[in-house]
This record gives sequence, C-alpha cells and structure tokens, in this order.
Amino acid sequence: MPRPELLSPAQREALMAPPSDLNECIRYYTLSANDLHLINQHRGIHNQLGFAVQLCYLRFPGRALAVEEVPPPEIVGFVAAQLNLPPSAWSEYAKRDQTRREHLQELQRHSGLRLLTVADYRSVAAWVTALANANLERHRFSLKTEMALDSARVRAGW
Repeated sequence: MPRPELLSPAQREALMAPPSDLNECIRYYTLSANDLHLINQHRGIHNQLGFAVQLCYLRFPGRALAVEEVPPPEIVGFVAAQLNLPPSAWSEYAKRDQTRREHLQELQRHSGLRLLTVADYRSVAAWVTALANANLERHRFSLKTEMALDSARVRAGW
C-alpha cells in the first residue's frame, strides 16, 4: 500500500520554488564578503555567476539547480548586479555539465552540506508528524519550522 504524501504536488512545487520578489532576493541572496571571495576564485564571468547562483539556490530554497534549469531572470540579475557582471553571462554557464556538478560538489564541501539520507527523511517526517499531532496552531507550527530551518542554515555557516 503506498504511503500518503505529506504535500500535494502544488505544495511541493511552492516549497521548492526560488524567491519571487525583490524582498526575498535581498533576504536570501545578498552575498557576503566571504561569498564574494569564494566566487572570485573561479575563472570567467560565466563561471562566477553560475557558481554564485548555485550558492544562492543551496541557501534558498535549499536545493541544487536541476540539470538544464534556468533560474528566473530576476534572480540572475540580482546576483549579477552584486558581482558587477552582465546577467547575459548566465547563458554561457555550464555548457559542460561537469562544470555544474563540480561547482555543486565544491559548494557542498565548503558549506558542510550532504545529500539527504533515508534516515534524515524519516527523522524530519517523525518530527513534523509529532508537531501536527500535537495540534499546534498553524502560526506556532510555521514559526517552529522556520526556526529549525534557520538553525540548520546557521550550522551550515549561512
């Protein structure tokens, strides 16, 4: 018997979507001096921009760019402006799929991130289920979830 899904496809898509407005871009995608140092170690403006966008996606929504995924132009533009690069440099990024994968591996090593395991999934699912079963009002549930995610970002150095 298949297990029931916690999220509908629409809810899952909304959860994994990148920011949609300038305030969210500012909140999640403002680059620090450390970020800029790491980004500037890469040769070529297209690699710097691509690496920076991948860094931002790992922060929020907390996932890697999918193969051949093109981020929204607003995000590319926001990140490019911080790097003083033309947003058009994105079109040259990762023409070799290996470049994108190597950048992702570097970012994972740098940030201490790793792939989600089945044990991780079960732990989070048990935690979320326990919160839901405790009949917490929606605001407290959202606040506790956001606090847990913020704590994970702090542990990862973000």
